[in-house]
Amino acid sequence: MFTGIVEELGEVVGKEDFGDAARLSIRGPVVTADARHGDSISVNGVCLTVVEVQADGCFTADVIKETLDRSSLRGVGVGSRVNLERAAAVNSRLGGHIVQGHVDGTGHVIARTPSERWEVVRIALPTSLARYVVEKGSITVDGVSLTVSGLGHDWFEVSLIPTTLETTTLGSAPVGAQVNLEVDIIAKYVERLMSRDAPES
Repeated sequence: MFTGIVEELGEVVGKEDFGDAARLSIRGPVVTADARHGDSISVNGVCLTVVEVQADGCFTADVIKETLDRSSLRGVGVGSRVNLERAAAVNSRLGGHIVQGHVDGTGHVIARTPSERWEVVRIALPTSLARYVVEKGSITVDGVSLTVSGLGHDWFEVSLIPTTLETTTLGSAPVGAQVNLEVDIIAKYVERLMSRDAPES
């Protein structure tokens, strides 16, 4: 589990393409400081398992077809910047919201409206996910826990503070950029429970 509070901007330094899978090498000295084989690290909102930790602050992780099909990781290459977060510790504060690192789908940036100190970013989302998004609710965009500040039938807006603009990939994501989306897991469970047939008496 993660909180959506990005710890550092990492960089993809290697990518092996196997057709239906890939192996990424990512530099992230903060998240690798105490990382071991088998640990989970969120990469642009995707929970990946550490295969190997290297002495130069890099780690490798395998990405299978399911993840490549559902996320923007299929488009990353050497030099790409990525948001990184280690799995939350049980005794830590939950600064964002409950994030699984299981991407529900992708959206794309359709507008950016800057102001002097902050910026509103509008993101298109699949209609299949729109029902889980509510104004003032939480959503994860490329691994960043954000509050929905505006909402339409096929888009939502988030208002980014200077820290988010400076320390995550969202600060430089241009119009048209693809982003990973994870909706609030609680909304999906509620929908599932409400849709079940009532038990027979």
